[in-house]
Amino acid sequence: MSQTSQTLMPLDSEEPPSSSPISTSPNTSSNSIPTVLHLSFNQDSGCFATGTDLGFRIYNCDPFREIFRREFGPGGGIGLVHMLFRCNILAFVGGGSDPRYPANKVMIWDDHQSRCIGELSFRSEVKGVRLRRDRIVVVLAHKIFVYNFADLKVLHQIETIVNPKGLCEVSHVSGTMVLACPGLQKGQVRVEHYASKRTKFIMAHDSRIACFALTQDGRLLATASSKGTLMRVFNTLDGSLLQEVRRGADRAEIYSLAFSSTAQWLAVSSDKGTVHVFNLKVDSGLLGHDRSHTTSESSPTSTAAASSLSFFKGVLPKYFSSEWSVAQFRLQEAVQYIVAFGHQKNTIVILGMDGSFYRCQFDSATGGEMTQLEYYNFLKPEETF
Repeated sequence: MSQTSQTLMPLDSEEPPSSSPISTSPNTSSNSIPTVLHLSFNQDSGCFATGTDLGFRIYNCDPFREIFRREFGPGGGIGLVHMLFRCNILAFVGGGSDPRYPANKVMIWDDHQSRCIGELSFRSEVKGVRLRRDRIVVVLAHKIFVYNFADLKVLHQIETIVNPKGLCEVSHVSGTMVLACPGLQKGQVRVEHYASKRTKFIMAHDSRIACFALTQDGRLLATASSKGTLMRVFNTLDGSLLQEVRRGADRAEIYSLAFSSTAQWLAVSSDKGTVHVFNLKVDSGLLGHDRSHTTSESSPTSTAAASSLSFFKGVLPKYFSSEWSVAQFRLQEAVQYIVAFGHQKNTIVILGMDGSFYRCQFDSATGGEMTQLEYYNFLKPEETF
């Protein structure tokens, strides 16, 4: 039997889904404070979406404001929600104690029509969804499906090790698609280069993969294991290890990893309640970005990020020669946070499952504690623009 079945209701317009701007009229029919079930940034981190037990909401990051919301009321739980850049198309999976849709279906929602225009059905619960302008990627516990966005035809199926978090990332540069997902072995990441039809397996860690991230063009991969002490950066083309950085010595659960747009910085959030920013020394020519006009490569961060005991390298344990974070921001330990880099220079956006929104800035020259620029609770209507 087929693993999937799908139906696609026709669009009213001949325009591609990514062509229409998002609605700017918030639906403020409900003032009750919902429970957050899921948070996700859009592809350029300029917006974020939250799925709640009542529906979903879309926000702009800078300046912070609510763009719109749909409150379905009781029975409106959205467990996964993902935006397609800043357009009217979103992907939903039902969730929570009273879900809007079954947990084994991905619903493609057109907010201009305020209805679902397509669905993908599976035999098991959907663990993750990723969107590109030309592809939909659906993650199950042991399998990943890649669909053509235009007609929802299956293009590729990938077997993975058990993947309860739905780990999977795709590049967003148009034309060339790179997909990263867990391999079939513990600690392994599989990278699919669709343009060259090449598959690369990277043994990233000894323990299971907890989190990873791709650059926009898919050429760099950052990984963290279930230990949560070390983050590694790889070249996805040849699988080579480019850099290793250390969050700390004690075990931690890594919630999210994010590259800056130029791959100059890597941000990490964990259950320890601290967001770290690391300085990456990757060859910028690899990404086609010109970093020669920045001073970061020769700034104190290059040395400050390394342990002061690094001259003992080869004598003391590896811990002492690890590269440490340049900047940090401290949060509540009990809350799950995701991070992304802001559109303004050296800024970080942090989202919490408790409804918290932080925008912070770090000093690339001196490092240390970040400066909090903004804070909002995006669940409370009186604090929403």
